[in-house]
Amino acid sequence: MAVVGGLTGTVTSSASFAADDGARAPSTRREAAFTSPFTGLPAEKNPVLAVKIDNHEDARPQTALEDADIVGVEKVEGGLGRLFAIYSSHYPETLGPVRSAREYNVEQMRMFQRPALAYSGAREGVVDKIKKSPLYGVSHDDHPDAYERGGDHEPPHNLYGHPDKILAKAPGASEADDIGFRFGAEPGGGTPTEGRTVDYGSSSVSFAWSSEEDRWLASFDGAPAKGTSGRLLGGKTVIIQKTDMPPDSSGETPYIETVGSGEATVLRDGKAFETKWQRTSATGDTTYTLSNGERMPFDPGQVWLVYQER
Repeated sequence: MAVVGGLTGTVTSSASFAADDGARAPSTRREAAFTSPFTGLPAEKNPVLAVKIDNHEDARPQTALEDADIVGVEKVEGGLGRLFAIYSSHYPETLGPVRSAREYNVEQMRMFQRPALAYSGAREGVVDKIKKSPLYGVSHDDHPDAYERGGDHEPPHNLYGHPDKILAKAPGASEADDIGFRFGAEPGGGTPTEGRTVDYGSSSVSFAWSSEEDRWLASFDGAPAKGTSGRLLGGKTVIIQKTDMPPDSSGETPYIETVGSGEATVLRDGKAFETKWQRTSATGDTTYTLSNGERMPFDPGQVWLVYQER
């Protein structure tokens, strides 16, 4: 088990942080629980923290991905993969490793309105876009006190963030709100499937249905994905969202288009459901619709969102 800054990297309980430096940190006494729009489960209504997470082989296992409401998988340059994690229902004490942002993250993260975005480094043009956007960009470069290096990984794969300190830098971060997800009982139809794989060229992510755990277990590059806790990673629902990925303004990194429409395969309960996704604007919801016109209900619990090039 990795230890970061004297703290284990696998705290899973809901946090109750002191509100230092004007932070809108959550308290268990703050308000009654509500239903999270990200997981469909009871939760505190807390600010949204988005974190760019390293998924290089030298960065694994990651710390506290199992605590996220949503885990995203993205293609970056060279056919490699990168992750993002959305925290609101629960905050771990430590998370990471934290890595760099990309140009498309500005538009992508606006679905959460004005979240805190934790990242470490980006090219100058991307940093400028983040600073000019409504997002609360809390980078390691600008706020090193919210991060520390530690654990078992070698640099640059050993930077970890502390949610209480990151959120202290984003006192007006938006609270969790509807982004288009719907949760409920399994709909009719669907095709029984043992799993799916998305291949980016130099990396891949796979999901295998586990009836024993009643969730989809993730693998990175063919190896079971685990956290520093030793727990297997995976979600109750997996969305494989097919979209265009033209080069960004650098000409080197894919720009994942998250505004638009297209096909999406939703995995839940050991079945694959074919849907259509649509998002009309950067601040709009992303809807997933079945062929009969009804919204696709997700299985309550952690959601994985995987972008696949069409």
